[in-house]
Amino acid sequence: MKIKIDRESFQKIFQLASAVAPLRSPKPILQNVKLEVTPDGTKLTATDMEVGVCLTVPDVEVEVPGSAIISVLRLNMILRESTDDILRIDASPEKTLITGKSSRYELSAQNPDEFPEVADFQEKDYIQIRAGVFKEMIRRTLFATDAESSRYALGGVLLEIDRDTMTAVGTDGRRLAKMEGAIEVIGQPPMGGATTIVPSRAMQLIERSLPDDETPIQLAARTNDLLLKEPAGVFYTRLVEGRFPKWRDILPKRQQTNRIDIPVGPMYTALRQAAVVASDESRGVDFTFKDNSLVLSNRTADIGQSRVEMPVPFNTGELTITLDHRYVADFLRVLQPDKVFTFDIEDSEQAAYCVTDDNYGYVIMPLSRERH
Repeated sequence: MKIKIDRESFQKIFQLASAVAPLRSPKPILQNVKLEVTPDGTKLTATDMEVGVCLTVPDVEVEVPGSAIISVLRLNMILRESTDDILRIDASPEKTLITGKSSRYELSAQNPDEFPEVADFQEKDYIQIRAGVFKEMIRRTLFATDAESSRYALGGVLLEIDRDTMTAVGTDGRRLAKMEGAIEVIGQPPMGGATTIVPSRAMQLIERSLPDDETPIQLAARTNDLLLKEPAGVFYTRLVEGRFPKWRDILPKRQQTNRIDIPVGPMYTALRQAAVVASDESRGVDFTFKDNSLVLSNRTADIGQSRVEMPVPFNTGELTITLDHRYVADFLRVLQPDKVFTFDIEDSEQAAYCVTDDNYGYVIMPLSRERH
């Protein structure tokens, strides 16, 4: 194999692939990437056997097609330290040479045939969704998952299909985020129910790679894995095993409630101010609604107390609920500061439900005012 690559373009693709390759592995070959040049183009492949990517490499000048196995660690250092715009890669069964104008690196070679294959997207039954929509669905649900939970199903994002809508759900048992997006169903994809739980790590990588635009992407869920095809290439991930909570049962169903429209930016500013005196032992912030105002207050024994007030449209008595400030901040951070959300609360004992006008909902369980 003999090719010339644009270092900057290659580095962007390589960073995504290198995030998949493990730092340590019982199979040392997985600590490498596979660079392959065929008549169909140049591809960069990485996998840890749970997650895999096969990415298209742009701006490649091909002299001789072929393939090579290259150390993630060493290639990353070369790309980072090099000042050359163009690098040449010459690979043979004995060694791999990477050269620039004034630099030359000789790396040991491995057999490309020993590198595990990453499944290609050949599915006829799949769903199609806009990249920007799916990216936002991931961003607004991923933070609510719990990758360290002993309940493995909480360590991923649930994807459910209902006709022309896909719902993404993430929960750690203390809060739940869900968002819907419009899809197009192609064929008869078997995706649906509580079986399609995509690992949080895979979702992080997918979110990083997706463009924030109208580009269509394809998703196909199989019995144990998921394939995603997007402009950068193909992603593969094994699915999380386990039963996802009955998340619809968690959504508040209320006859009488208080629905307060609150601007995101001012709320986030006030929350950060109120949380100044919070600690690991005292994370609860009191949200008190009264006389067309919201007072956020916090008290920590060995630090002090805070009180921040902002105007809100509420004039039906007084209502206080205590919430973990971190969970509220997570919700506000994924929204645009100029947007407005609805704060749906019943009393201090029932879950708070935050909703937006673009099919996004977020449930937060309250804290005990005596214990926070």
